Amino acid sequence: MAKRKTTRSRRKQQPKAPQLFMRAVRRWFFRAALAVSAVVLLLIGLGVLINPWTTPYMFAEDRRLGGVTYEWVSIDQVAPAMARAVVAAEDANFCNHWGFDVQAIRDAIEDGGNRGASTISQQTVKNVYLWHGRNYTRKALEALMTPLLELMWSKRRIVEVYLNVAEFDKGVFGVKAAADHYFGVAPAHLSDLQAARLAAILPDPKGRSASRPSDFVRKRTRAILSGAATIGKDGRSDCFES
Repeated sequence: MAKRKTTRSRRKQQPKAPQLFMRAVRRWFFRAALAVSAVVLLLIGLGVLINPWTTPYMFAEDRRLGGVTYEWVSIDQVAPAMARAVVAAEDANFCNHWGFDVQAIRDAIEDGGNRGASTISQQTVKNVYLWHGRNYTRKALEALMTPLLELMWSKRRIVEVYLNVAEFDKGVFGVKAAADHYFGVAPAHLSDLQAARLAAILPDPKGRSASRPSDFVRKRTRAILSGAATIGKDGRSDCFES
C-alpha cells in the first residue's frame, strides 16, 4: 500500500504540459541569449584588429546609390587635428567616460530632447554593427554593446574606426574619401581649419557642405577650432593621441 501511495504522489507531482512548454521556452530564450552574446563578443573582439570593409548602412547606401567611396586609412596617417576636431564637435568628454556621457544625457533631458547625447563610442557601435534610424531595439542593442566596445577597444581604436566609417557626404565614407572629396588632399595634410570644417558637417553630412559652408557651418567650425584647442591643452585628447 505504501508503494502505491508513493507512486500516486509522484504522478501528481509531475509537471503539466503548460509548465513543460514554459520551461522549454525559457530554455530556448536562454540559449538564444547566450548565442547572441557570443556573436556580439566575437564581432567586437574581431574589431580590435580587423578593419571593417563595410557596414550595414554603407552596404545599404551602396545598393541605393549604385556605389560609395570608401577607403580605410590608419589613424597614424590622419592629421591629429582631425581626431581632435571630431571629438571636440561630437564628444568633448570622450576620454573621461566609459561609453556614456551622463552629464550630456541629463542636459539633453532638461533641454527636452532637442540636443543629442550620443558619444563617439555609441556612434561607432551604431555605424559599424547596427542600422540607422530611431528604433528602440537598435537603441537597446547599442546600450548593451557600447560598454563592451569600451572594454575591448582602446580609445584610439574607437576614434580610428569612427573616422573611417562616418559619412561625410552622400556616398562618401571615411576621412580619406572626405579629405579628397572636399579639399583634394590626403588626410595627413588636412589643416586645422579643414579638419574643423569636416567635423562641422557632422551629424548632417547630406545637409551641410565642408567646401561650400553655410553661415551655420562657419560658426560651428569656429566653435570646433576653439574646442579642439581646449581639449588639446587640458588633456582631454590624451587618450587617443598617445
